[in-house]
Amino acid sequence: MWLPWVKTRPSSTSPSSATSTSSSSTALIAAASPRLSFSSPSLKDLQALLLSDAATPSPPPAATCSPSSSSVRVFHRVRVAASALRALRTHQAPLSSAGGAAAASEADRRVVLYFTSLHVVRSTYEDCRAVRAILRGLRVAVDERDLAMDPRYLQELAALLPRLASPRRITLPQVFVGGRHLGGADEVRRLHEAGDLRRVVAGAVAASLAACGRCGGERYVLCGSCNGSHKRYSVKGGGGFRTCAGCNENGLVRCPDCSPPDV
Repeated sequence: MWLPWVKTRPSSTSPSSATSTSSSSTALIAAASPRLSFSSPSLKDLQALLLSDAATPSPPPAATCSPSSSSVRVFHRVRVAASALRALRTHQAPLSSAGGAAAASEADRRVVLYFTSLHVVRSTYEDCRAVRAILRGLRVAVDERDLAMDPRYLQELAALLPRLASPRRITLPQVFVGGRHLGGADEVRRLHEAGDLRRVVAGAVAASLAACGRCGGERYVLCGSCNGSHKRYSVKGGGGFRTCAGCNENGLVRCPDCSPPDV
């Protein structure tokens, strides 16, 4: 088979025939160079290599983001974030209101007893002990506030009973249920004998049967700031000891484990 690009050695012919043969070969190569086509099956790969790159389809250009599309995407993200924030606030509002309602309901059910543990006046001491025994027998949590341990409870009780002109006229014990004044020893005994006292304190929190492991049931512990001395050293004003404001005059604070916070 004759190949058009193979140059053969000229034979011993005349120069005119050699020139004509070379010119005809060059003309054939020039004619075939723009688009070469080979009929032989062994030259298909070579034919594919000689094809122009223009004939190969180029991939489509990547889509570019226009300013309008990017602004739409940003607006969509902002709107989604705003809706999520509104949903979170709506979900947290009922939780906070429920927590406040639970705290308020717990304060409404609280039983508070103002009494004294001193044996100075026998009748007063006996009344206080009897009322404490009655309330403890009902198995309800009682917020016991001993005026002998903290004299500030006297001013607090006087503010709760404004009809009494002087704190000296206040008798002990005094019982409050849900922020309402129930009465003294006589009223508590009367309700207890009639069977109505249990119904009055029915919504109160149940008392724990086990004694507190921190205070042993005494409801008071030493102040952690002054270690029970009721004095704290301060560098202000030239230095010196000052009265500790975190405890009572006995250097005691209410037990944080078994005593509810003051309301």
